[in-house]
This record gives sequence, C-alpha cells and structure tokens, in this order.
Amino acid sequence: MPGFEFIIYYIILGSFVGVAAGLMGIGGGGIIVPTLTTLFLMQGMAPAEVVHMALGTSMATIVITSFASLRAHHKRGGVIWDVVKMMTPGILIGTFLATFLASVLSSFYLAIFFSIFMAYVSIQMFLNKKPKPSRKLLNAPGQFFSGSIIGAISALVSIGGGSLSVPYLIWQNVDIKKAIGTSAAIGFPIAVSGTLGYIINGWDHTNMSHLVFGYVSLPAFFIIAFCSYFTAPIGVKLTHILPVQITKRIFALLLITLSIKMLSSFI
Repeated sequence: MPGFEFIIYYIILGSFVGVAAGLMGIGGGGIIVPTLTTLFLMQGMAPAEVVHMALGTSMATIVITSFASLRAHHKRGGVIWDVVKMMTPGILIGTFLATFLASVLSSFYLAIFFSIFMAYVSIQMFLNKKPKPSRKLLNAPGQFFSGSIIGAISALVSIGGGSLSVPYLIWQNVDIKKAIGTSAAIGFPIAVSGTLGYIINGWDHTNMSHLVFGYVSLPAFFIIAFCSYFTAPIGVKLTHILPVQITKRIFALLLITLSIKMLSSFI
C-alpha cells in the first residue's frame, strides 16, 4: 500500500485528469503515464517494469474517465453512435493485440515511443494543426481499419485515442464538438480492451500483498479513477466556456514537459 503522500498525489492526479478528459475528449494517459512512472520510481518499483505498470494502470483508469466523459457528452447530444459502432470491433482487436507487443518491449523503448508520440501530439495541439475536412464519413470497413490502427497506437502509449480520433473525425467533416464527444465514446472500448490485455500480459507480476493485479496498481487505479469520474463533467462544461485554443496550448506544454521528465528517468 502506498504511503499517505502518494495517496495525496493520486487524488490530485485523478482530479486533474478528469477535468482534462472532459475538456479535451481524451482519456488522460498523456498525463497519467509519465506522472505514474515518476511516482512508481519514487516508491522503489523496478525500472524494468515501471513503464508497463504505468501504462496498464493508466489504461484501467481511462475505463472510468472515458465512461464519465462519454455520458456527459451523450447528454449534450455530442456522440455520433453510428461511427462508434463501426469503429469498436477494430478498436477492440487492435488495442488488445498491441498490449502483447508492449509487454515484450523494455521500459526504455516504451518511454522513447511514448515521448516521441506525445511530442508530436503536443506540437499539433500547440500549433492548432487541423486536417482539412475533405470527405464524408467512411464506410464500415474503413472505420474498422481506422479503429484498429487508433486502438493499437493507443494501447502502446495508453491513451484514450482522442489525439488520434478527434483529427480523424474532423477529416471526415465531423463538427469539432461532436468529434470530441465521439472520441470520448471511442475511448471506452480502447480502455476496456487495453486493460484486459495489460492484465493478461502482466499476470506474472500479480502480487496481491502489494495490491498489484497484472500491470495494474490497484491503489493508483481506484484513487485516480474515483476522483476523475467526478471531475470529468466539469471538463465537459468548461469546453463551452473556456477559449479552446489557449487551453490547448497550455495543455500541450504540460504534455511535452511530462514526457521529457519521463524520458529523463531512463537516460
């Protein structure tokens, strides 16, 4: 069981992630993974498994944050469920299979991949780069294939897929607010499949005396998920109040800072 100070850290992390999930249509993995990596290292966890544990725990918390976020967006009519239904089979398969790849990669290489991907996401977000809407919604096979790719990348960096699915949906002429809401809904099957994969692949690391279940730290999961569940609706409300561009740039700087901090832990 983590000490009292780490419980406080988890509460702060979960509360912040919940707001970010609702505000940006993301699962929060870009914040959770580097932060948990640092916190787990501070608690003496083996460096060889620390990133895997951060990825698995992050994915488990996204189950809760994405569900809370999608409910809030659904109430506002912001989810295109036909797209979610077409993408979900591909998402489930791509996400689950990618966890097997993640399990055989070292923490060092996972940290590098995560940091590079988050740097790309941060730059796109900071510059407000948006794909030019150029077509209507893809058919079912196209959505299935896209879902599998988004799911696979999401599993490797333990995100809810928002940084990929939002621009993907905008490219198909989906309104930005509906793209964010639909992305939140897409994050749920990504998180469920990814969590299952990280539990199975990390089964040998299960240690119930330390409250570790596969590659999921149960104390971190429960505390972060509990706090984020109640703060996600706040983020959804802020979407309609705050200046989106300024918020995105601040968030982009935070992501890149956390990613650099994570990478520095292994260099």
